Amino acid sequence: MAGCRALRGAPAVVEASAYAAPNPGARGPGRRMGCVVLARYRNLAVPLAIVAAVILFWIENPWFHPDPGSTLEDVASIAFWILMLAVLVLLFQDRNAPQSEEVEVEGPAFTRYLFNNTRAGIFWLPIRLFLGFEWLVAGWHKLTGTGWVDGGSALLGYWQNAVKIPTQGSAPITFEWYRNFLQFLIDIHAQSWFAWLVTLGEIAVGLGLLVGALTGIAAFFGATMNMSYMLAGSTSVNPVMFAFTIGIILAWKVAGWYGLDRYLLPLLGVPWHRRAVVPAAEPAAPPEPAGTA
Repeated sequence: MAGCRALRGAPAVVEASAYAAPNPGARGPGRRMGCVVLARYRNLAVPLAIVAAVILFWIENPWFHPDPGSTLEDVASIAFWILMLAVLVLLFQDRNAPQSEEVEVEGPAFTRYLFNNTRAGIFWLPIRLFLGFEWLVAGWHKLTGTGWVDGGSALLGYWQNAVKIPTQGSAPITFEWYRNFLQFLIDIHAQSWFAWLVTLGEIAVGLGLLVGALTGIAAFFGATMNMSYMLAGSTSVNPVMFAFTIGIILAWKVAGWYGLDRYLLPLLGVPWHRRAVVPAAEPAAPPEPAGTA
């Protein structure tokens, strides 16, 4: 993809990393054709996003919408998520387009400092420790207690309570698709292995945040679990943890600076390597015609 940038005359960016590999075929005709095809696909991102927004409006608006729990609503929901995944893939491809790294909306200086300066890592350290201990203790109790890794009976009871629809009042789960998902797990008796997944996932997220190893990835999976618990109707400390975790995700480059990420991220090639912008070589001037006698 770096060849697409070079083909358009943009300056080449050379990473000062031992892991950067040359791409000798970046300027070939096959590369040109690939760039043209990707450019056409990227142009689909906006219309697909508009269609997804229209579908979401149709599902969620209070005036005209498909019947809750109907097959039509399920089809519309699936179509929405497929379209959004397609848009996400197209935007990911667009990251290498010319001028994609230009900042079009400048943020406040303090937020740039908070999310991008390694000295701000000291701010994220206590938040990391709070979240890490919350996840580690929760996972350890599941690992050493009963009802989780010994068959998943506690998790099964949690799912069964979540999918119930009371005759009065509101159900714990708001979204029908999530109730269907939990009911599917109940029907296939997934609690025995899913309990292990939850337990080990909580411990892994807790350890990652505590030692600052791949902090952004650990925070992402932590936020995913927080969101899953809240979708099932559990609040407790989940909203607070989710809010803090979003901050950690946004500050992934610096949140683990006071931890192993100071060494892990440069080792993996991101994000603290100096980059040298090398201007594209200008074509050589044609030789002057020889004088005539």
